Amino acid sequence: MITTSSFPDTLIIGGGLAGLSAALHLAERGLKPLVLEADPKYCGGRLAGGDTLEFQQNGQAWRFRLEHGVHGFWSPYRNLQAMLARHNLRPVFVPAREEAWIYKRPNGRITRVNAGSHIRHSLFPAPLHYLALFLRPRFLAALDIRDGLTLLEVWYGLVLALGVDPLREDQPLEDQWLSDLVDHWGPGLRAFMMGLTRNGLAGTPAEIPLSGYVAFMRFYTLLRRDAWEFSYLPDNSGTTLIDPLARRIEELGGSIQLGASIDRIERLDDRWIAHSPSGSFTARSIILATDAQHARSILRASADTQAVAETLYFPPSLPTAILRFWYDRQPQSEVEAGILTGDVIVDNYFWLQRLQDQYARWSKATGGSAIEVHLYGPPELLEKPEAVLLARAAHDVQSAFPELRGHLVHQHLQRNAPLHTLFGLGRAEQHLTTVTPWPELYCCGDWVRRPEPAFFMERACLTGIAAANAMLQSRGLPPWTLLDYPPPEPFAAWLEKLMHRGRRILRKRKTGHQPSNTNH
Repeated sequence: MITTSSFPDTLIIGGGLAGLSAALHLAERGLKPLVLEADPKYCGGRLAGGDTLEFQQNGQAWRFRLEHGVHGFWSPYRNLQAMLARHNLRPVFVPAREEAWIYKRPNGRITRVNAGSHIRHSLFPAPLHYLALFLRPRFLAALDIRDGLTLLEVWYGLVLALGVDPLREDQPLEDQWLSDLVDHWGPGLRAFMMGLTRNGLAGTPAEIPLSGYVAFMRFYTLLRRDAWEFSYLPDNSGTTLIDPLARRIEELGGSIQLGASIDRIERLDDRWIAHSPSGSFTARSIILATDAQHARSILRASADTQAVAETLYFPPSLPTAILRFWYDRQPQSEVEAGILTGDVIVDNYFWLQRLQDQYARWSKATGGSAIEVHLYGPPELLEKPEAVLLARAAHDVQSAFPELRGHLVHQHLQRNAPLHTLFGLGRAEQHLTTVTPWPELYCCGDWVRRPEPAFFMERACLTGIAAANAMLQSRGLPPWTLLDYPPPEPFAAWLEKLMHRGRRILRKRKTGHQPSNTNH
């Protein structure tokens, strides 16, 4: 227990990217934050490194450090990239070259389309850049007459995302879901959109809030072709990113304590006390940097915050499963990653020997290949026994890459805790921002409400900096500059402006036809 005579200025509850970003920016201004991470071994949250897996192949032991899963670092991640570059922590990223869409119909027929490069290098301006896919014979082969008949509905879905900015306009689009938009699309186009959104938002169309879909599309692809450009880390995220970031925080005077699981907080005079099963921690301020559901649990279990917390909106935090398969030969396809949709359980895949050094060394020595696939649910699927998930996922992989049948060397299933944010937007008065209703209590994370369009890792970093800034300003210290994001391409900006003008006209007409409230 930290005594009141020596308590730190700031406690940061949660050692994921948001909490570490906040800690770094506070430490750079001379404060000494204490980061409390519940995991007993590793900080980093969904970017944490993991234990080492070992197996024998041809009499030789091979070791691989695991991680939460492969992540893409997208071109709009400006604040995250700037933070890493400022401290010389930016690794040599591996640029994404191509992403495939693999679509398996119920009859077993598989269509494979190289899609990613055709979107980001399209000759058509945003938001028409998706038209480049319709010039691809393989993409057209994935569609049928029903898709052609619903093209206007597909266009409406894109126009909706172009004309509404849920984050900047405070448009939560309550009780509206992605399923309301795509359920009437043709099967091929619906499968393609489900693949995109499921790999970003990890839910089914009936689970994904329409506000989350719109914000996701606007940030990652709709407004700019180059928004689809991204890179991979050259090795596991713990070794290449989180461990160096944590060391830098400690070099600047901050501290990180693992195994510190906070279950409630308490306001006492001019300070906060964070309680854990093994003791308590006292500080002038707290930054709550957990996932949404842990934040909800802490705030509702705390007497000083419970009443307000009961009225707040907290997006769901979802579990995921990561499966890795090692083979003793290479796949025929040279595409390093992609999405799978249709009659499969896996949602995406990454050929690790083409992305990460530790797998590349193994591949060079053995001639083998290793694939990582992600499962985003539904929950009843993720709860199935390990043998069932491994068998079904291996079947999906070998259906997509039949040349690998009979060449499996090793396999591994990793079940991730429910930390993946299914992003949605609550009403402004019900969705926490970086400055909370309670004194000296701040909040950050990829689920926290702010007007910036950022998502996932960038939103975690952005809100971490913003929470640190709010605290710095309360102490008379200079805040850090937040970088803005690239504007829409000119044609997309013109269409967006046109949509906004049309919405204003409709609102005026609606208001003009409302009956007068004058008493007669």
